[in-house]
Amino acid sequence: MTALTALWLPILLSAVFVFIVSSIIHMTPLWHKNDYPAMPNQDQVSNALRSLAIPPGDYILPRAKDMKEMRTPEFKEKFKAGPVMFMTILANPSMSMARPLTLWFIYILVTNFLVAYVASRALTPGADREMVFCVVGTTAFIGYAAALWQMSIWYGRALSVTIKSTIDGLIYAAVTAGAFVWLWPRVI
Repeated sequence: MTALTALWLPILLSAVFVFIVSSIIHMTPLWHKNDYPAMPNQDQVSNALRSLAIPPGDYILPRAKDMKEMRTPEFKEKFKAGPVMFMTILANPSMSMARPLTLWFIYILVTNFLVAYVASRALTPGADREMVFCVVGTTAFIGYAAALWQMSIWYGRALSVTIKSTIDGLIYAAVTAGAFVWLWPRVI
């Protein structure tokens, strides 16, 4: 076992490295550029939705009250006629990226702290570099990518978006693992 306090530097530096790499990935127009295309007739759709004053939240359309209603011919027809959608309405959206970037960095820190916790329980100081890379990389990959697939499975998110985001997670995991290998406590 390794003291978790001995891993504060790899936690912090790997978070900074992942933040920088993720910024580069998302600022490069080639990789995620087409993840969310413009909706056809977006001005008309915006005007129609704005006029409804829908409160912020997550919605599904059509939405049955219960399983019984879901089995009715009327609901089945609504579903068949469409549109069928999952939609998030934001509360007081801002064009500023300060809040999302701050939350993203906190997420990276928490993820890498949990990665360090698992690694600290599984590995000793002076552990083999390959083993550090495997344990840290696998745990980080789970933290950065595993839950992304739920969005494609349950909510119909484009598989291409999930695959690209999973590759991002693999890159973040490799960066995290590399930092931990570099800074893993040595036996003196």
